[in-house]
Amino acid sequence: MLAHGFGCDQNMWRLVVPMLAEKFRLVLFDYVGSGRSDLSAWSEQRYSTLDGYALDVVEVCEELDLREVIFVGHSVSAVVGVLAAAQAPRRISQLVMVAPSPRYIDEDGYRGGFSADDIGELLESLESNYLGWSAAMGPVIMGNDDRPELGEELAASFCATDPDMARVFARTTFLSDSRNDLKSVAVPTLVLECRQDVIAPREVGAYVHAAIAGSRLVTLDATGHCPQLSAPQATAEAIIEFIELAR
Repeated sequence: MLAHGFGCDQNMWRLVVPMLAEKFRLVLFDYVGSGRSDLSAWSEQRYSTLDGYALDVVEVCEELDLREVIFVGHSVSAVVGVLAAAQAPRRISQLVMVAPSPRYIDEDGYRGGFSADDIGELLESLESNYLGWSAAMGPVIMGNDDRPELGEELAASFCATDPDMARVFARTTFLSDSRNDLKSVAVPTLVLECRQDVIAPREVGAYVHAAIAGSRLVTLDATGHCPQLSAPQATAEAIIEFIELAR
């Protein structure tokens, strides 16, 4: 099961899908409020916490009667997968966390990559001018200046999201603190990080790896926060190797 991050949809996985589909049955979906989901099902109350997104995952698993799911979550969805595995332990058997971050705000003894003021300014900018924020931040988050088309694609994905729903998802994402939830993970877990990522620096990958007993940490030779687009072959190969080793 491939789960997208904030401001995105399942199309973000399209470059790794052909490689993964050669070996596995794939399930892709859009969270409610994203992509081609049923926007009428969106509720600000439900999606003001990451548990609401985890419930989306559990409901998809139940509807399709999925078991032994290998959950591949990008960015905030990596943590959503942790929560979903706790909610439905008989459904999810492995986790792949792509560029995860359990907390974005720095704290004494913890580096998330942003100060509280940074996040406050980010959210204020997003809420006051979402389209402008999307155009400016897409290339920054993508982090591949030599391939501007990737940043433009991410910006377009942000722009396609309803601004009111994106505002709620952004607050839910950037103000979350799921560090304690990592300790509950009891399934084989792969932590995939990029060697340079403005959203999830390598200190975060090291923290997640240390917090999840028995997890495996792989640093991709990639930059930016979306290796499934910037380095799809390396991303797919790391996922396949992990799954095969865990069998």
